[in-house]
Amino acid sequence: MLDEKNGSSILGSVLAVSLSKKHTFSKDNQESIKLVEGLGVEGDAHFGSTVQHRSRVAQNPNQPNLRQVHLIQNELFEELADRFIIRPGQLGENITTVGINLIELPTDTILSIGESAIIKVTGLRNPCAQIENFKPGLLKAVLDKDSDGNLIRKAGIMGVILSGGVVKPGDRICVELPAKPFKKLERV
Repeated sequence: MLDEKNGSSILGSVLAVSLSKKHTFSKDNQESIKLVEGLGVEGDAHFGSTVQHRSRVAQNPNQPNLRQVHLIQNELFEELADRFIIRPGQLGENITTVGINLIELPTDTILSIGESAIIKVTGLRNPCAQIENFKPGLLKAVLDKDSDGNLIRKAGIMGVILSGGVVKPGDRICVELPAKPFKKLERV
């Protein structure tokens, strides 16, 4: 389907939005979240222009925050449903999507969400031991290998906010791919 307004494909929608004021693993579902340009999700512990993830702050607190917003596709939860019950927000994502294979998007993809929010995809979330602490066996389940033996990280993508706005469940997501050649997502 094509969005007549800007020519981008409408590939998906927002299932849920979540945030946590504290550095907790899971985030609480909200009726809406406010994305703020260059900073992230207002009220979330990872809000800021410089890195907010504690392990990265310890390395260098002056790094730019390339992880302002975390998105996971609900299809991952469905894929794992035979072994794990996972609800939106429980893996720490701010936006749970439907209808987009997020981990297959190239770096610098633009996601337009709702009325005005625009996110630039920066990379993959690197699954860590906190996932294993949340549900034993889950870390292995969100890691895979492709036919060449390369590691596939399925725990979502990260992005920066190019334009702020309110995001809520049901909002459409339009995807604009960057110019070719595409750059494969790497962990950030």
